[in-house]
Amino acid sequence: MITDRAFEADGSFRYPAGDKAYMSGVLGDVVLVNGLPWPVHEVDPARYRLRVLNASNARRYRLRLDPQPPGGDAFVQIGSDGGLLERPVRHDTLQIAPAERFDVVVDFGRYKPGTRVKLVDRDGGDVMRFDVTGGERGDDSAVPDRLSAAATTLPEPVRTRSFKFSEARDGTWRINDLEYRPGRALARPKLGEVERWRFVTDFHHPVHLHLNHFRVVSRNAQEPGPYDGGWKDTVDLRAAEALEIAVRFTDYTGTFMLHCHNLEHEDMAMMGDFTVEQ
Repeated sequence: MITDRAFEADGSFRYPAGDKAYMSGVLGDVVLVNGLPWPVHEVDPARYRLRVLNASNARRYRLRLDPQPPGGDAFVQIGSDGGLLERPVRHDTLQIAPAERFDVVVDFGRYKPGTRVKLVDRDGGDVMRFDVTGGERGDDSAVPDRLSAAATTLPEPVRTRSFKFSEARDGTWRINDLEYRPGRALARPKLGEVERWRFVTDFHHPVHLHLNHFRVVSRNAQEPGPYDGGWKDTVDLRAAEALEIAVRFTDYTGTFMLHCHNLEHEDMAMMGDFTVEQ
């Protein structure tokens, strides 16, 4: 769990409450991993499965290993927000927005014992360090070519809806130009139906959908990006971008929420209700 925080001289958290300069999102200058600043973890020369959560208020990370392992492909992604991928995807860099989760395998057996491997953010410095200890590699595991037999496609959507994420003139954050009002549904999908939802924005927003996982269909009318695979519940919506998802509403009727997972945007009520009807 990666977070960035700021501290006062006495060790207490520093948070600029009431300062409008931070309405776009609060960033810290100390990176915590599982609550510890820049920790060090000893690892054997073997494969490790790491579940990475970006729990920061607003910061996006572009994570990489320093040094990179011989041949690259530092991270073998095997899962996303909603479980295993159908097949593994290899990355040199892992881009992760607030609330996103990535399940990856890192093979520390590709490094010589005694190597100090940093996990770094390409935009913000060190995150943590792995010290490769022990002797010769004793790991005969492997990442299979097929990870999950779960369905990877959905039936054709019955309708398309659009949601615009934007900043109002008064500095508040809104969806479809509406301030949040509890009980006002922005959409009323039917239980069991598949819909295509189109998100557009003028700013970076990690968009989170409650109730069901979804599949990313396209970015700017092109193929999904390298980090969009699998079943998602949070997607990194970038500035001046149009992104489409396909989602089936199952199991429960009632009112649920769509919102930005930038904490400051969420606190400024960048949210909207949707109601699943029978």
